[in-house]
Amino acid sequence: MINMKKIVKNTTVVALSGVMAIGMLSGCGSKSIDGEKTVATVDGTDIPMGVVSLYARESQAQTVAMYKSFMGSAGNIWSQVVDEDAGTTYGEQAVGQFLEQVELMYIMKEKAADYGVEVTSDDETAIADAAAQFMQDNDEDTLKELAVSEDQVKTLLELETYRQRIYDPIRNEAEVNITDEEAQQSSFSYVSISISGDDLTDDDIATRKEQAQEILDKMKEDPTADMSEVAKEVDDSYSAVQGNFTVKESDDEDEDEDSSAYPEEVLTVLRGLTEGEVASDIIETDTGYYVVRLDKVLDEDATASKRESLQSSKEEDYYTETTDGWLDDADVKEVKKVLKTLKITDSHTFTAPTATPTPEVTATATPNLFDFDEDTPRASKELTDPDTPKASATSKKTTTLLDEDVPLSDSAPETGDTTNLLFPMIVMGLSVLAIFGVIVFRKKMN
Repeated sequence: MINMKKIVKNTTVVALSGVMAIGMLSGCGSKSIDGEKTVATVDGTDIPMGVVSLYARESQAQTVAMYKSFMGSAGNIWSQVVDEDAGTTYGEQAVGQFLEQVELMYIMKEKAADYGVEVTSDDETAIADAAAQFMQDNDEDTLKELAVSEDQVKTLLELETYRQRIYDPIRNEAEVNITDEEAQQSSFSYVSISISGDDLTDDDIATRKEQAQEILDKMKEDPTADMSEVAKEVDDSYSAVQGNFTVKESDDEDEDEDSSAYPEEVLTVLRGLTEGEVASDIIETDTGYYVVRLDKVLDEDATASKRESLQSSKEEDYYTETTDGWLDDADVKEVKKVLKTLKITDSHTFTAPTATPTPEVTATATPNLFDFDEDTPRASKELTDPDTPKASATSKKTTTLLDEDVPLSDSAPETGDTTNLLFPMIVMGLSVLAIFGVIVFRKKMN
């Protein structure tokens, strides 16, 4: 029997929000979608295309909003080629990955009882009310564009509820043991002087080495001195920085991100110092000169933080391995010709407003609010709501739906709907907040 922490069944109320304006731009050329057709079966359960279509548009919009938030522009992300040999674009890859996420949610629903997770009758009532509101707030053409029925909206909301509530129980069954050796962090101070750059001459590099030596000599005279002040005495542009590193060497850079931020030459010297000791020589690397001092052999605060980070990372690894295993073991059949009717291209452009009304909630949540990109040519007719604050001086108003009756687990995961996309945003360490919302789609029509 697997020992798990007590599953939190009390729920908190969050706002169901998310206004997305969707526009079919000239040259899109996408085929119509039949939402009633089966796009896949999971262990004998049919998945209708309408559920996948709605989930895909929800996730597509989040991805674009995230890119714009961190990079200033989404560019043509969906048209970028991810597989040169096959000519597969990110958009085409994303369609398959979004379908896989929906398949996994169907599996999670079936396994929910094993983890004490349920969707109550009150939950179902709230979901039904939200789905009905969604259908009321969208015109016939928009719903036809999405190819989604009211029952399919309810299905997606129910699936996302199961996914979010099962997240912590899965992670909690991971048997994680973090040793003191793995977690121990040392802290140090250092001055780094760059010698990289095409504009630097040999004389420049020689001068910087002399400056590094001068800083080192002063620190040897008084190892307890303020290293920043010493550095500034040599050159006002220099200053010291504090850092941490894992005492135990690790080949896994993902587990030892703090240490991997520093050159190996620096870490090797630091691991040989005693507390308060200044390295006897300048440390030379390909890119700079370093003067270092080991401040604490055991930095208790940094060690505690590292322990938490390792715990979370290992639990997340367990969650991923478990759910990937479920998918591998499931009997999944996909209907490719149906899936191909769903297109994700740069012809559909979405942005997150720069300012949005924030409802009061009892759980940390980021409303999934989107508006149509003002920089993209589109049909002239706009659907707006005069009661919603403008996102910016040039952006169009949008309608916000808030349903305060739809519950969500306190412990909803912060892994987003696009976690499996191999996009640079993953490298940036960005975590998309999990979606549990009804998105109002507004179509721009002539």
